[in-house]
Amino acid sequence: MAKDALFSVPEQSPCPKCGARLVIRTGKHGPFLGCSQYPDCDYLRPLKPSSDGHIVKVLEGQLCPECQSVLVLRQGRFGMFVGCSQYPECGHTELIDKPDNTAISCPQCKQGHLVQRRSRYGKIFHACNRFPECQFAVNCTPVAGECEECHYPLLIEKKTAQGVKRFCASKQCGKPVTVDKESE
Repeated sequence: MAKDALFSVPEQSPCPKCGARLVIRTGKHGPFLGCSQYPDCDYLRPLKPSSDGHIVKVLEGQLCPECQSVLVLRQGRFGMFVGCSQYPECGHTELIDKPDNTAISCPQCKQGHLVQRRSRYGKIFHACNRFPECQFAVNCTPVAGECEECHYPLLIEKKTAQGVKRFCASKQCGKPVTVDKESE
């Protein structure tokens, strides 16, 4: 018996393709039901319900722009999102955390502007909206202004032990910038 087919599933319906018994197997996404006659029969079925996002709340009064069905709040693999109640027939989805646009232009390409984004680890950073053409990004909050030393057109705010301070966003400079009380 194969190492990943350790348990047969009692009182389970037989394989719909060939009629053989189903066994629990493990794969890179976790355990699943598979036919005991594999590789001759390739039937498989997930043990858990599908991870297409279970419905948390029905959003009354909000309609899907594609099929005019009611929109629902769903919990998926990557967090909460708004989707059509007729999924999978209608695949309309909307992000809840849309990136915040800033009025600060990108100092590297000078064509785009900086938007707030979230990394795959949940950290917030600001990057050019022309990504991947422009790959400018900063981890701190960007502030419009110019460095006194190198005249770089962007400043960043960092929290320090003495409070919030502004620094030059250029990696070559990075010096602290004095803030005028009238400009705030």
